[in-house]
Amino acid sequence: MHSVVFDGTFAGWRACARQLLEQAVPPEKINWHDSVGSSDLFAQAEPSLAEKSTYTIRVPRQLADLLASAVCFRSDDRWALLYRILWRVVQGDPSAMLAGDEDGSELHRRIKAVHREVHHLHAFLRFRPYERNALPAYVAWHEPAHDVLELAAPHFCDRMGNLSWLIATPDAAALWDGKSLRFERPCPDALKAIAQQQRDEGDSLWQAYYASTFNPARVNSRALANHMPRRFWKDLPEGPLIPTLLSDARIGAQQLAQAEAVGAQAGKTVLIAAERAQPKREPVTALDECRRCELWQQATQAVPGEGPVTARIMLIGEQPGDQEDLAGRPFIGPAGQVLDRALNEAGLDRHALYLTNAVKHFKWTPQGLRRKHVTPDKEIAACRPWLLQELADVRPEIIVALGATAFEALLGYRPEALANYKARPLPLEGGWLIVTYHPSYPLRIQEAAQREAAFQEIVSTLRQARELLEPDKYREKQT
Repeated sequence: MHSVVFDGTFAGWRACARQLLEQAVPPEKINWHDSVGSSDLFAQAEPSLAEKSTYTIRVPRQLADLLASAVCFRSDDRWALLYRILWRVVQGDPSAMLAGDEDGSELHRRIKAVHREVHHLHAFLRFRPYERNALPAYVAWHEPAHDVLELAAPHFCDRMGNLSWLIATPDAAALWDGKSLRFERPCPDALKAIAQQQRDEGDSLWQAYYASTFNPARVNSRALANHMPRRFWKDLPEGPLIPTLLSDARIGAQQLAQAEAVGAQAGKTVLIAAERAQPKREPVTALDECRRCELWQQATQAVPGEGPVTARIMLIGEQPGDQEDLAGRPFIGPAGQVLDRALNEAGLDRHALYLTNAVKHFKWTPQGLRRKHVTPDKEIAACRPWLLQELADVRPEIIVALGATAFEALLGYRPEALANYKARPLPLEGGWLIVTYHPSYPLRIQEAAQREAAFQEIVSTLRQARELLEPDKYREKQT
């Protein structure tokens, strides 16, 4: 087995390949180690390769061009692939250059990736002015996926004319003094620091222009990520703006769908102040992009759970209400006020609990000037994966199901009458599940005594949840 160590350049590889071909060494007998990326600390150059060879190889010009491009593709086996293709062509098998061949297909795939990376460098490189009256006049930092600086840099010689510039990458640097282009490999740390730390006072103007011309109605986030990969955003002046602009565009599309859905319904117009109709929660999460059911079309936003992931007690309600839908937080409306009062009487701190809903979007229908709550049905099953994910993340010891919808979401099926389960702790995955009324239930009761009785039953269940955290006290009370 031949271990070949060289300087990591195409010229160095070509010199070694010529000598190996002269000695008729097949590809499978060679281990390539370039001095830049070699991980073999014990690899040593073959003594016979140290001498300059006069051996002449005749290959098609097309192959030489293909190999010169493919060498820029970063891969542990790039030198081995190039030699294998060269060996086959020299041995009389020109099909190795063709895209229909296994090796040829990989060769052309890598060349395509290299050309794409050259295009990315041309498109997404941003020069910034260096210190006044200093050389170079402009500097830029870029992190290409492949080693394409030598291929891409001449483009900027024509573009910048006699203006001097520096392009620094993690591996190499290109310097143009207005007359000649030179490369330094590896890139000196001093040049890296200059290129990375330089800032342009005009960035704020460009950001303002970019934001003003960004059209959220025509944005396609997938196409944007394909044409402007995210890895380049951090080095572009407009990069910090893009996530926020995309987030605002998604929210705008959701509001448009809501308006269309509401407009298609019969009934009176629902008047909502414009400032109240805007989502207040940032940033948009994966939950906002959920399309498992149709509720997203007329909801302002998805409402995730709220509370510490270390919470020992989780309270699960039915769905967000009108105010929760506008604010993006659970249990802040009238039912939330009832729940806060019940928690206070039960001796529980809301901020120590995890509060969520079985359904994450508000289901409603217009009724005069109000948005009337509609009990969810098929949406319970559609939203169940989100609830299960919250249970897996928080892993509460006690789960309190507030109402029949939450109970159904936890069980995965519709149980019999809720009254049969109230005040009966049920074992659930190493913890306890207890059921009580939803805090909106007392608000619907007209008679004061019955309303207070329903409220006290909620308080009693919450006290029971607190006591279940102390098993000894709970067993003592039961006996």
